[in-house]
Amino acid sequence: MSMFRKSTPAKSVVFAVNYDDARTAYLWIDNPMKVGDNRAVGLIARAQQEKGALPEGNITSIKRVR
Repeated sequence: MSMFRKSTPAKSVVFAVNYDDARTAYLWIDNPMKVGDNRAVGLIARAQQEKGALPEGNITSIKRVR
């Protein structure tokens, strides 16, 4: 019997969205299968901006945090 458990895979992925005026917002994506492509993450971030979930502004970079 092992005392250690395998960690369960993450159910969501977090990205830091950086803006040109030095602001940072965080984007959670619940389906890790969608984040395989960087272009897809950028499209998701812009769609979230249109919905109002992310602040308006020019996105300079998107980096995976977790």
